[in-house]
Amino acid sequence: MKQAKWTVTGWGRLGRGLLAAALLTGSLLVPYGQSRADSAATIRVALYADIGSKYKSTTPQVTLQSAAPFNLAAVQGGTALAAVPAGDRIRVSLDGYKVKVMDSPTWQAAADAAKKLNATADKPQLFVASRGGSSVYQLYTGPYASESAAKDGLARVLKAGLTLPAEQTPAVRGVKHLAAGPFASAQEASAALGAITAAGFDAWKVMAAGADGSAVTQIWVGDAASDSELAALQTAAAAALPQYAFAPVAAGTAGLILRTDAGMDWTSEGQAFHYSVSGTGAKFFASGNAAGIKMEERSKRTYRGDLELSSLNGSLSVVNIVPLEQYLYSVVGGEVSSSWPEAALKAQAVAARSYALAQGNRFDIASVVDTTLSQVYNGIGTEAPSITKAVDATAGEVLLSGGKVVEAVFSANAGGVTADPTEVWNGGGTTFVSVDSSGDAAAAATKKWYYLQLSGGASGYAREDNIKLTGAKNSGGLALAIATTSDVNVRPLPIIDNSASPVGKLNTGEQAVVLDTVFESGSYSWIKGPYSSADLLKSLSGKVSGTLPSNIATLQITQRGPSGRPTQIKANGEILQVKYPDLFRSAFGGLPSTLFDIVPAGSYTVLGAGGTTASVGSAQPAAVLSAAGKVSASASGTVVMGADSARAVTGAAGFYFIGWGNGHGLGLSQWGAKGMADQGYDYKQILQHYFNNVTISKE
Repeated sequence: MKQAKWTVTGWGRLGRGLLAAALLTGSLLVPYGQSRADSAATIRVALYADIGSKYKSTTPQVTLQSAAPFNLAAVQGGTALAAVPAGDRIRVSLDGYKVKVMDSPTWQAAADAAKKLNATADKPQLFVASRGGSSVYQLYTGPYASESAAKDGLARVLKAGLTLPAEQTPAVRGVKHLAAGPFASAQEASAALGAITAAGFDAWKVMAAGADGSAVTQIWVGDAASDSELAALQTAAAAALPQYAFAPVAAGTAGLILRTDAGMDWTSEGQAFHYSVSGTGAKFFASGNAAGIKMEERSKRTYRGDLELSSLNGSLSVVNIVPLEQYLYSVVGGEVSSSWPEAALKAQAVAARSYALAQGNRFDIASVVDTTLSQVYNGIGTEAPSITKAVDATAGEVLLSGGKVVEAVFSANAGGVTADPTEVWNGGGTTFVSVDSSGDAAAAATKKWYYLQLSGGASGYAREDNIKLTGAKNSGGLALAIATTSDVNVRPLPIIDNSASPVGKLNTGEQAVVLDTVFESGSYSWIKGPYSSADLLKSLSGKVSGTLPSNIATLQITQRGPSGRPTQIKANGEILQVKYPDLFRSAFGGLPSTLFDIVPAGSYTVLGAGGTTASVGSAQPAAVLSAAGKVSASASGTVVMGADSARAVTGAAGFYFIGWGNGHGLGLSQWGAKGMADQGYDYKQILQHYFNNVTISKE
């Protein structure tokens, strides 16, 4: 395909016609160039983890459930430490530092206190235990990553205005425990647990793996925050219960502490088993089944494979270990529509597989994460028969360059032309080059909007189903239109956004001047703004190096790359320094892509007939210019006539961003792939169009 040519000719066209934007779905990552990998292997997907600057998504606990039975084990695929029946819910958290808020004889008193804490950063956990035949409800906050963080939490809890039982004071609890026993059987351990709790000590069953891998039930006592507290606890327990031997649990001892959770619902008491992962470096596994395991905290998604549960940087880490091909069933379904042509689905499957295999251990404990930072992965819910068929049909196929798997990045829509690496991360290489992506236009919105100038001089957009052209024109040659219904909102941008106030309204029969016709901003073309100097300075702060001006009077694209994406932008004539050009998206408030032009809201340069130009500024607020660039009449507001159609500028200060596509634009364009598939190209032709000098090989 021939590469599209970039030409700037003004607001309404920018030399490209109608263009599209779609949601960012690929990630921008510099290729690692790993060697070939085994596509039959599993892949590790981080769902929750604190990996520092690489990735951070945390939760104090996860709630798991499956339509089929599953097990908790100390080794993946190993002996079950606990069996979870079909339909049962369990919770898993870390055995971390906590604040014990209160013991209560009633659920309601503890739940009332929990409701107050639930609105704070100190999230409550409520457990119920048996003590001497009676129930006691134990309210905690946490877990916290450190003792220091728990002490800070304690200070906040003490200021929360809670109603606490007499003679009870919240206190920090830790991760130091005593072990009672050993016991010859689970029944003997249960009897000991009853005796220890009846004596007034907190104690729990703990599920662990024995030296031979068998399941072992232990009894752990107390949750001291320091060695001195633990020593005092040991002395007290030995004095009260001399029939049992108590010894400190070694810090590295792995165990699942079993509690009964009574905080499943703060409106009524509901109970479930709650397992706390304890031990330095301890890992436990929720062993999956054909039905998958649902995780409520992750938008109630259900995952194939196993869930690895451990501690990382003081927070709960949850990693989904899933066969690569089954992972792709979800990824491809999350990235593109299952209704798309088979060739487009196959192209996405090969690209997604290549991307995944190229990651190595990018996220330390995992190859990928489940967000657009890697690839969209939503579990079983995004699978579909057409997706499964496309993945299975291309099983093991990857893109190779120089004998290595290509990190086949992609985005939803390239806006008609893909990006060159120099326009994205300042990189080079031969795998990614700017190519035509005219199929992106298939994503164009179907609704048109009229850009109108109202009688009072304000201008804005009204959707076509509320407006009718009269067939008449004003003295400047601009079409006239009337409202066909009452209370028509004239909006600042061509999209329904109720958070932005309308610039005006039209009632039935009221007339306005039509300045332009555009498609609705959304999945192909878009308009953002106008952004004031203050808006821009706030957005730019911290995203560009160097000193920002106190006011932005001019904002100009002064250098573009091969596809027309800006590689240099100047404010007041000074370069805005970014680490790499794709950062212009976030620097300007989260633009859909970097395929854009910047239009001053208060002035405009017109390309007239024969290539002549004329400029209009705020000093000419009532000028109407002809195609030749000459003032021909007066009007309310600034109207500019171009060689092919009308252009318009409001009198407000600021800047518009008018652009196309969505995402970084590098590599495969998903909408472009669909367009090529619609034209009859097969998936290999699509991939070899978007990726340069690659071969497709079955690994």
